[in-house]
Formats: sequence, C-alpha cells, structure tokens
Amino acid sequence: MSTLKEIYNKEIISSLMKENNYTSVMQVPKLDKIVINMGVGEGSHDDKFIEAAVKDLEIITGQKPVVTKARKSIAGFKLREGQTIGTKVTLRGENMYNFMEKLIKVALPRVRDFRGISNHSFDGHGNYTLGIKEQLIFPEIEYDNILKIRGMDIVFVTTAKTNKEAESLLRAFGMPFRN
Repeated sequence: MSTLKEIYNKEIISSLMKENNYTSVMQVPKLDKIVINMGVGEGSHDDKFIEAAVKDLEIITGQKPVVTKARKSIAGFKLREGQTIGTKVTLRGENMYNFMEKLIKVALPRVRDFRGISNHSFDGHGNYTLGIKEQLIFPEIEYDNILKIRGMDIVFVTTAKTNKEAESLLRAFGMPFRN
C-alpha cells in the first residue's frame, strides 16, 4: 500500500474531521481520481506526435493512455471531427496515490523557479486543475528521447463539496500551495 494512502487513513481523516466538525467519517472528502490530459496539436497531421505523447504518458503514469478525438470541426483551428487531438489517462486507487506522491515529492520540486502552485485553480465543486509546462519534470522521461516538449493538465477530482474543503484535503496530502 502506498504511503500517501496510509497517511490519509491514519492522519488526514482525523485532522479533517476536527478541522471541519464532521460527525461521520463518510463526510470527510477524499481523492476520487486523477485525470492527466496531454493535448497534441500537431497530432492531427502526423501520427508520430501522438505515438510519442502516448509513450510519454505511459512512462509517467504506468498506465496505457486513451487517444482523444475532436468532437466537432472547427475551421479556425484546421480541425475536423474525429481527428486525433490528444491523449489522457485516468488514475484511481493505488496508481493514483503513487502518481500523486511522485508528483509532490519528485516532479514539482524539479520545476525551475518553483515557488508553489496557485490556489486559484479550483472549479467551485472541489476539483483542482494543475497545468505543467513540460513533461521533463518527471525523472522517467529522458531528454534525448523526446520528440517535442509538451505540457499537460492534471486534474485532481475529490469528493469535497467546496473549494475550501478540497484545498485543506490537498494541503494535508502535501501539495505545495503558495501562501
């Protein structure tokens, strides 16, 4: 079992119950899933970009990504319906906690000039989105094997009802928010 899951079960639940005056353990918010999305603009014209993005996401998460396609045509972006536009992975359970631990303890500290992540990226329903500019912050990615530096969106989906509850949950996990 991952150490973050143990910490959640042993420490975070009790501290959040005291902090928010919950009467039941079931009221305590928990991390539901982590969705990682990597958009590949050039992928619609060349399959090697999509294959490279799929390979990178698979190396980072340890799970096979799904290729996403455009739902409708947009002439301004030279986009046709059904064209490949990116890849995504949904992590749950053990993989989710392992990825989160790797993100907090290894990847984020490798970001240049890192001063913490913004606490303004909550959606109002207890979910948090984090944008990363390059996949190189993950130690598994080798610089020489990269076709193109590309960013990704990481969405933390929680069962929290409010942004405040979600922020206190993510802070308890050790997310380095700016003060």
